[in-house]
Parts: sequence; C-alpha cells; structure tokens
Amino acid sequence: MIKPTIQDAINAQINAELWSAYLYLSMGMYFESQGLSGIANWFRIQFKEEQAHAEIFINYLIQRGGRVELKAIEAVPTTWESVSDAFAHTLAHEQKVTALINDLYALTEAEHDYATRGRLDWFISEQVEEEETAQSILDRLKLIEGDGSAMFMLNQEFAARVYNVPSPLAAKA
Repeated sequence: MIKPTIQDAINAQINAELWSAYLYLSMGMYFESQGLSGIANWFRIQFKEEQAHAEIFINYLIQRGGRVELKAIEAVPTTWESVSDAFAHTLAHEQKVTALINDLYALTEAEHDYATRGRLDWFISEQVEEEETAQSILDRLKLIEGDGSAMFMLNQEFAARVYNVPSPLAAKA
C-alpha cells in the first residue's frame, strides 16, 4: 500500500501533467489558427506525451493500491507573441516540471518509498530530454529569426513529427 503523503503528491503530479497537456493543446490550436500546422503538430504531439505521463502516474498509483483523485485543471494561456515565445514558455514550463519531479523524488526518499523512487527514474530522464529538446528548438529559432523560408522549412519538419508511446505504457500494450 502506498503512503498517503506519496499518494497525495502523485495526485498533484497527475494534475500538473494534465495541465501541461492542456497547455500544449492550447499552443497547438493557437499555431493552427496562425497557419503553422507543422508547429501545431509538434505541440499536439507534446499534448499526447503529457497525457501519457499522467496515465503512467495513474497506472502506477492504482498498481500500488492508491486512489486517483482528479482535480480541476486551471486555465492555460491561449496566445503567444511568436513561435520563439511559445518555445521559451515551453522551456520554462519543462524546467518547472523537472523541479516538481525532483521534489517528488526527494519526498520518496524521505518516506523510504524506493518503489516509487524507481518509477521516477524514467521521468527524470524524460525531463532531461524535454528540456534539451526545447532548448535546441529555441537555439534553432534564434538562428532563423526573420527568415521566412527557414521558418517554412522548420514548419514542414515539425509536421512530420509522430507520437511514440512511452516505454512504461508500451509495456502494458
């Protein structure tokens, strides 16, 4: 049985992951309305990934005999000044999520919940990748600033991005 403190913290993380999904869906819809369907696709894939992260936590909590308590999702932004602004927001958001995961990891150590700590190892690696990806895209956007042809090419590249089921969910399939 999972400790109540860990259950509460995981439920908070589920809410954070669903908020993240909502944020990325909002970004996708915004850029779709701006005629940047490739950029929109990139954010729609992020939306699916964040939903999957919530599902991984949900499955884990149920597996450990815990109770999932879904809470209201707060409103998210709906407009951005530019593609660069959205990716700067993405990087800052992913850094915040990393801090949340780190705090959860510290709680599992304090509570001597090594099973949950082990599950979080995947999320820690995932957050390194998320931050690196956002930073890499921001760096690329700085290089192409003001170059419509380069933005067109980036939009085309992002249109080809596909969703891959995360390994903790793929194992369930």
